[in-house]
Order: sequence, then structure tokens, then C-alpha cells
Amino acid sequence: MAKSLIGIDLGGTTTKIAFVSQDGEIMQKWSIPTDVSENGKHIVPNIITSLKKTMTDSGYTKDQFMGIGMGTPGAVDIENGTVIGAFNLNWKTTQRVRDQIQEGVGLQLVLENDANVAALGEFWKGAGEKDSDVIFVTLGTGVGGGVIAGGQLLHGVNGGAGEIGHITVQPNGYLCTCGKRGCLEQYSSATGIVHVAKDMAAEFTGKSRLKELFDNNEEVTSKMVVYLADNGDILASRIVDRVSFYLGLALANCANILNPANIIIGGGVSAAGNTLLQPTTRYFQENTFPAVRDSTRIKLAQLGNDAGAIGASSLALRFGNTGA
Repeated sequence: MAKSLIGIDLGGTTTKIAFVSQDGEIMQKWSIPTDVSENGKHIVPNIITSLKKTMTDSGYTKDQFMGIGMGTPGAVDIENGTVIGAFNLNWKTTQRVRDQIQEGVGLQLVLENDANVAALGEFWKGAGEKDSDVIFVTLGTGVGGGVIAGGQLLHGVNGGAGEIGHITVQPNGYLCTCGKRGCLEQYSSATGIVHVAKDMAAEFTGKSRLKELFDNNEEVTSKMVVYLADNGDILASRIVDRVSFYLGLALANCANILNPANIIIGGGVSAAGNTLLQPTTRYFQENTFPAVRDSTRIKLAQLGNDAGAIGASSLALRFGNTGA
């Protein structure tokens, strides 16, 4: 029997784990809370414990798996299997993730950036349609990205390829956690949308339910902004238009360089669907030159929360099928 794959998608609040077949079908999946206490020292041990318990409970042995692929936030050293600077995990020092899991589970592991594994998932089994040139952008708390060119995931000389969230869309704009100003992440992420909304609401003088919420110091989320835009709130509609402009501009810059077949938008904010997709596509087309405009399509991701685990599992294919 062909060996299966294990995919791990490590997130700031939840870690998703899946057993996946070699053709990318999920056989079993589950999730565990990500315990970031005590500088995140429990995260990897908890993954090892959960993996081994589920394998035992489901009647699997480690010999039935080819290996493990894992996506993680932070700066990933793929060669050494380490992570540093994953601040939402409280990982401030270098973490020997690969060595720990390999020793704990007894299977080989490949480590990769979390946005890259989501890109691989959509490329392999989702909206990428197996095109060899695909850009994936994930709009969540931040903005991540992954670039597949000629069928290969791009890493760049220092692992910084595909950082779409740090494309400058507003010179001297909002200060980003990366230290520079005007990054896409500060405008088109869930937190960025709220920041834009707050500033635009402060200047808005017309009638708007969204403005009332801000004036009453009520909590506003990106989901509420989109909902109100869908329901005709003029301020919310202007905010979505502004956010879409920045996103469309950044994606146009990417496409003008790489001319992918598809640009796939995923992450929590992508649940806005056509409310976000239509104006983003319009601004994208305004800022691309004809050859790109006629060939690159912007699409919504298809795999949802499974993209990371599926994409991560595909990394384990490189270990080869050593068992019949």
C-alpha cells in the first residue's frame, strides 16, 4: 500500500494536523490549541504528543507514512529546520523544530513558511489548477504570500521571496511591524481594514451606521465593515474601495513582474467574496499592462482552512515512496 503523508499547519491560536494521501486527499484531520505560554515551549511537544496519540488511536504505525511537512509563522531556515521571530507564537529565540519532531515522532520532516504551504495547497489541490505559475496571497491578521514560478516555490536568497504583505502601497503611510511604512499588510489585512476605517470615519461627515459605531467607541471588525458595505453604508463602501485599491495595486505590481496564470486570494478577509474581489480586480486591471491583463486571473481560494495542512503534506512527497 502506498504510504501516506502528514501535514501540520501551525497557527497562532490553532494547530491543524492532517493525514493526507499521496494524491492530496485528506484522510483524517484534527486540530489542537496552540499553547504560546512560557515562550511557546509547549508548542512542539504538544504537536508530538497529539500526532503519536492520533496515530495509535487510529491504528496507524509510523511505517505507514512517508514523512511530515509543516508550515509555521516566523523566519524559517529550511536547510537547518529552525524558526526564529515567530512573535505570535512567543518564539523569540531559534527553535529546533525539525530535530525535535523528527526525534519525537521518528519521521523525517520538512519545514516551510506558513503562507508558502497555503500556496502549495492551493497550487496542488485548489484554485491553482496545477498551473505552474501561481501567486497566493493570504489576507488574515496580517498579509502573507507565496509565489510558485515554473512549478517551483520561490524562496529568494534569504527566504524573503513572496512577502507580498510588505509591498509599499502608500509611501510614508502607516508604520508596519516590520519597521517600514506603507506596507500592504497595514491596509488590506483584517487589522489594516479597521485602521483605515477608523481614519476615514474620523473625516466622514455624512450619515453612516459605521461612523456611529466608531463615535460610540464600539468595537469594529473587518467583517462588520464588509457587511455594512454590502448593505449600502456609504462610508463602509468607500473603505472597501480604498482597501481594494491598495490590494489591486500590489497584485498588479506582482503580476507585471511574474505574469502568473492565477493570483489566488485566501485567508479570513477573503470570505468577503465578490465585495472585495470585484473592486480589487478592477484596480488590478487598471494597473497591469495588456499582456498581463489578458492572461492573469484573480480568484478566491478554494481550500479554506485545509490549504495549509494539504500544502504542508505535499512537502513530505520529497522523501520518496520507500514502501509498497
